[in-house]
Amino acid sequence: MATRLARKLPLSSSLITKSTVDISSPLVSHGGSRLRWASSSSSSSSSPSTETTSSNSSSSKQEKKITDRLSAVMDAVNDRKLPPELRGQRNAVRSETDIINVVEQRIWHSMEEGQFENLSGKGKPLNLNTNPHADPAEDTLYRILSKNGCAPEWVELNKEITSKVSEWRVVLKKAWTSKCNGDHAKWIECCEALKMQLRDINDKVFRYNLIVPFGRQMFGLKWEKEVARLEE
Repeated sequence: MATRLARKLPLSSSLITKSTVDISSPLVSHGGSRLRWASSSSSSSSSPSTETTSSNSSSSKQEKKITDRLSAVMDAVNDRKLPPELRGQRNAVRSETDIINVVEQRIWHSMEEGQFENLSGKGKPLNLNTNPHADPAEDTLYRILSKNGCAPEWVELNKEITSKVSEWRVVLKKAWTSKCNGDHAKWIECCEALKMQLRDINDKVFRYNLIVPFGRQMFGLKWEKEVARLEE
């Protein structure tokens, strides 16, 4: 048995060493291949990054070209809106006053040349049956209302607000006079009623400002300002 084991041991040791060599050599070779693969993968990963950078730069250039073209078109459109005297020097136009001055100069030159002397309809009353600046539907509606002796809602509301404000100020002045005469109890009593009427007037003003044409809005009343007017 001992001789058999002794005979088998060298074989097993040789097998172990052989297997170790066989196993280690592929690992080394595989490790080398892994290193080569890693290097190739790093080089391949670096190439897409350069491609994305170049694509981003090209897209940014295209966007810049588009924005430049759009800004040039907008500048041309805005330049066409100016009078011929101011075209090409849009940066020199600082406000609407410059444009108004050009229009006034044109009017004065036309008057000096006599272009307003032989106008058709000179000396005749103006025809106010139609408003060329109003919407056709609204103009028709206003003409129907005027023929029937009516007015638009905002016109009637304006009249109502004006009359209520004048009446309210008369009552406020009387209450202030009573306060100046020493009747503070009457002043306090009138203040409560006047403040309620003030809120009602301001509600009507708010309604008026919603339906009135642009540029005809009015301010509401403020208690402090009205009292300050009486103190002056």
